[in-house]
Amino acid sequence: MNVIELMQVKRTFGLGNGATLALDDISLTVPKGEFLIIMGPSGSGKSTLLNIIGLLDTPDEGTYLLDERDVAYIGQRKRAKIRRNHIGFIFQNFNLIGRMNILENVSLPLLYKGISTVKRYERASEILKYLGIQEKEYYLPNQLSGGQLQRAAIARAMVNRPSIVLADEPTGNLDTKATKLIMAALKEIHEAGNTIVMVTHNPDLAAYGDRVIKMLDGKIEEEFTGASLRKELDAQKKEAEEIAESATNEAIEPQKKQPPKDASPRKTRSTKSVTKKNSVRKKPGKNSTTKKGSKK
Repeated sequence: MNVIELMQVKRTFGLGNGATLALDDISLTVPKGEFLIIMGPSGSGKSTLLNIIGLLDTPDEGTYLLDERDVAYIGQRKRAKIRRNHIGFIFQNFNLIGRMNILENVSLPLLYKGISTVKRYERASEILKYLGIQEKEYYLPNQLSGGQLQRAAIARAMVNRPSIVLADEPTGNLDTKATKLIMAALKEIHEAGNTIVMVTHNPDLAAYGDRVIKMLDGKIEEEFTGASLRKELDAQKKEAEEIAESATNEAIEPQKKQPPKDASPRKTRSTKSVTKKNSVRKKPGKNSTTKKGSKK
């Protein structure tokens, strides 16, 4: 069963000569339970595509089926209800409310569903424990590290138990260690049966996905599996290392064969100095012989 199905979707920003075609006749299907990764350079249409999938934007043309229901042009109230019940969002900049502690931030989506305070906090605390930051639930966002903030953002996205998780550059502001922790958490969520669509610039994260699509100028340029991309990247990395090593060896070897630049000048100076010293030593010898002869 396809959870997401886009057919000939177009999205344009601006008017007249200033119009920009962000999505150009995009067709895409995402089966239930798939981990899809969308890659591409800035301006390729990745975030626009994610916004349309998440019902944050409306296409100009085309069809969008979500769970076999046409949702491309439904009203704002219905869109908000679907987002609340079925879609979880993870953003690059976390988007946590600074005046609320982590427990309150994570439980906020449940407030919009009319769930009581006690049950909201119980569910939020449960998901924070699952992600390993339950001890931080009464901290404010400015007291947490980047990795902890992103795990809190993931907890907020998952607190409603959505069937679809949309992640827009979730590791873009994180270091390598925090990135691995976040991707491990997303992998666990995926293995639990959730459909994940993630946008990223980082090719190293492609191995986490079941499928990878590469976008360029508003179109899907390539499509491949995450494992095949990982093998290709490893091969390219190995080839680059071999080329760099070969270039380094070629640069070092000629330097070993060449004599030092200042070797010959030193020999010349030392020869002159020795000659000068010998001549100085000989002069006193001649003077002494002359004086001895005069005495005789």
